[in-house]
Amino acid sequence: MNDQNLPAANRPALSVVVPVFNEQESLVQLIDELNAGIRKGVTKFEVILVDDGSTDESWRVITQLSQTVESNAAPVTGIRLRRNFGKAAALTAGMKIATGKLILMLDADLQDDPAEFPALLKQINAGYDVVNGWKQRRLDPWHKVYPSKVFNWMVGAMTGLKLHDHNCGLKLFRTEVAREVQIYGELHRFIPVLAHARGFKVAEVAVNHRPRQHGHSKYGVRRFIRGLLDLLTVTFLTGFGRRPSHALGTIGLGFFVLGMLGLGYLSLLWLAMQTGLVQPTIPIGNRPLLAYSIAASLLGGQALSLGLLAELIVANNSRTADSYSVSETTAGKTDM
Repeated sequence: MNDQNLPAANRPALSVVVPVFNEQESLVQLIDELNAGIRKGVTKFEVILVDDGSTDESWRVITQLSQTVESNAAPVTGIRLRRNFGKAAALTAGMKIATGKLILMLDADLQDDPAEFPALLKQINAGYDVVNGWKQRRLDPWHKVYPSKVFNWMVGAMTGLKLHDHNCGLKLFRTEVAREVQIYGELHRFIPVLAHARGFKVAEVAVNHRPRQHGHSKYGVRRFIRGLLDLLTVTFLTGFGRRPSHALGTIGLGFFVLGMLGLGYLSLLWLAMQTGLVQPTIPIGNRPLLAYSIAASLLGGQALSLGLLAELIVANNSRTADSYSVSETTAGKTDM
């Protein structure tokens, strides 16, 4: 973040970060709606448009918007990425230069309504750190709506943060969240989950969802597959990011114990056969339990070893990365 170089009085109240990918028809209207909708909540804000490798005239439009000076219009800053790196990378690039005390992220396709900003800001003023939009009446085809409902249920069940619409592109949060929550790949949709895991307070507000006016959706079936894989990543990061051996070690210990029990049983059985207490029917070497027990023991040992190696990596990285989040501080008075 760049805000540490600005005096508090000169910082805008809000930075609007918008990732852009082939949205040349929407940008002018988007800026007009932002200037009209955002000013219902704050008077001083900035807009950062991040061109994520567009192949149309989006960058030309962004350049024109950044050079246009109008009274009562927020300044527009443009960032052009060398190629399409993805939404999370575009948001990260925008948040790095953001100077506002709050950050509003929304999509450039005009489906997110900037007029909903005051409702989100109300929750921030009520003490929340992250406010997630909820497209209560979603104007998307059924083959996108129903898989999204299942996905949202899975996110709530696996992470403990139950929201109706984790995929909503309209989110408002404090700059402290942007500093502490690192996003990459497709993790932008999990900003509330990652913030919740750091102890930030998360709220949800029903927002207006509008039909797409220009272009077409950039997402397909692959998005849902990537979302499920990212959900596993986030679940592991939030649950075991600082203690990976608890996950890998538990799995490894379970397989190792099962393998040892199987091998122990076969060892006792072999001794009983050798002493004549049990009549041999099937040789020990031909029993499937032997192969299963050896495989379980090896798998368990490998998982335990990986857990210990992961702990070493986390311990080394923890020297530079904080494993906690500070809300506020206070100091006692001293006599001079």
